[in-house]
Amino acid sequence: MSLWQRLIDSGKRLFDVDVVDDPVPADLECAPDPNDVGFTAAVVGLGAKMAKADGRVTDDEIMVFSRVFQTAPKDAAAVRRVFNLAQQTVSGYESYAKKIGRKYAARPCLLEGVLDGLFMIATADGVVTEDELNYLQTVSEAFGFTEATFRRIKASHMGADRDDPYHILGVAHDAEFDEIRRVYRRLMADNHPDRVLQNGAPREFEAAAHDKAATITGAYARIRAERGLIAAN
Repeated sequence: MSLWQRLIDSGKRLFDVDVVDDPVPADLECAPDPNDVGFTAAVVGLGAKMAKADGRVTDDEIMVFSRVFQTAPKDAAAVRRVFNLAQQTVSGYESYAKKIGRKYAARPCLLEGVLDGLFMIATADGVVTEDELNYLQTVSEAFGFTEATFRRIKASHMGADRDDPYHILGVAHDAEFDEIRRVYRRLMADNHPDRVLQNGAPREFEAAAHDKAATITGAYARIRAERGLIAAN
């Protein structure tokens, strides 16, 4: 039985956020616990309510959701049914975000991967509304991320912020270059695709990890160029 059929068979009770899970240790910091169907249900709930944040759900958003989860073509109908089931629950998206944030607080890499996926859904139709952006920021806060971290994640997905490499790295414009270099190296260590996968991230996070690493590297190169430090390491 596929994961999606298990979610359907469990019905709305699987999307119950009143069930409190114990926090998990860091271990493989990019991976959910094996067979944690509740994690998948919560992420589905976030994705479904993300798609509905602007009042409508488009086929593009469902397609992106399927791509993020790398679902097989044969599961397309089941994915849509699970998506619709999650939309019908009475729980607000904040509840799903807090549930995941509490349980996986020691695994920020995993939480950032979830937020990356939500950004991908939000940008699927080419327009990110104010309601969607507020949604994403609220989820970020529920995950325990700082404003600077949210700006960096947002910048890696939305064109407007790509014009500011300092926002991409999450550093101040007047920061010393040594600090910028330390932040860059830390971000690359945390977000390098190989490390993300080695730490147990679901395979569906790989494409987003490559894009993010390229964005971080590009921002660092631009700052070096602006400061006349092309040869700096």
